[in-house]
Amino acid sequence: MATESATATTAAPRPLPQARTAGRTGSAATPPEAHAVADASDRGARVAAVVIALAWHLAIGLPGLLRAGPGMAAPAVVAAAWLVTALVGVGAGVRLLRGGLPPAGLLVAVLLVVDATVFAAAGGQFLFSTANWVWGGLAWFFLLAIWRRPVRWLLFMLAAHATIALAAVILYGATAPADLSRATMYVYGTSTLPVAVFVGAAAITAQARDRAAAAAAALAVAAEREAAERARADRQARLGLVSGTAEEVLAALAAGDADPADPAVRRRAVLAAARLRRLIAESDDVPDPLLHELRAAADLAERNGLPIDLVAVGSPPELPVQVRRGLADPLTAALATAEGWARLTVVAGPDEVVVSLVTPECGGPDEGKVSCGGDGPVEHLHERDGEIRWTQTRWRRT
Repeated sequence: MATESATATTAAPRPLPQARTAGRTGSAATPPEAHAVADASDRGARVAAVVIALAWHLAIGLPGLLRAGPGMAAPAVVAAAWLVTALVGVGAGVRLLRGGLPPAGLLVAVLLVVDATVFAAAGGQFLFSTANWVWGGLAWFFLLAIWRRPVRWLLFMLAAHATIALAAVILYGATAPADLSRATMYVYGTSTLPVAVFVGAAAITAQARDRAAAAAAALAVAAEREAAERARADRQARLGLVSGTAEEVLAALAAGDADPADPAVRRRAVLAAARLRRLIAESDDVPDPLLHELRAAADLAERNGLPIDLVAVGSPPELPVQVRRGLADPLTAALATAEGWARLTVVAGPDEVVVSLVTPECGGPDEGKVSCGGDGPVEHLHERDGEIRWTQTRWRRT
């Protein structure tokens, strides 16, 4: 195995993506995109509920309270209850518009106490008037208090509201058929619309979440299909490269046109084997693909009798296959013809990767020759000084 004088800091292997299932509302399998769409839909319903509750309280409840004035049994109590309800609505509305939920249990208790208090303090004279504002307006505050809770909470509060109203009707002696019919219509009319809004908002939010989850799942399937097609194309391209790398040497040996004892033929075979090894290493799922491919080439060189040191400093960023090829191929070719010893160095940072190979010079009269080149975003530099041969590839983030 090639020795390593320093090792790069390697990130932990990335976990495999988990499959995401659409259509399960509120489960951990629902993708974040679906939750975002559902939250946007729910926010619109929250805004509508807050606006309706406070507008009704101000535009209908307050004028009726002011018109009745001191004629009620306890106007100060009714006014205080109106103010408490307004504070409950503002507090719950702020929590809802900020994405939270109000303390349902506490607010339910407060609103039911307000309900009974206003029926008692308004008096029988104002039982069915707008001064008794809890008839029509309090149900909207029930929505704010129990938002996104099960619908049975709302039905319980409306049933409690109807019971309190019926008790007031009986205690005030309003038991004539007309009064009972009026009370029934009041309960029905002031309950159906809040229930419709509450149930409709929950249904629309759930439907938006399910549709967004289905769309996200479809996009994920399309992305996986595209990735599979890209992987298949990459495998075919790699197979073509592998075939082209080895085919010429093998064909010459099979035809008898090349002598296995010829040093040039052996170097070509070593180069083909090194490229094969590196191309095979490209498909391995490892945390550091570039170092893995360079180690594969270094291992092959060492098996052929070449002592080699591999020095890695820093952690390379995630690089495309073409960039890794541009960084590794020139070094692989140089290793195939190296003799005596070799030193392979990788210096990596988040924005730059430099790979260098130093070997003894064995190529003849090219002393002092320096050549530069490039392969797309990768720069190549080759230098000889008569004693050593230095090959370097460099990638910089642009």
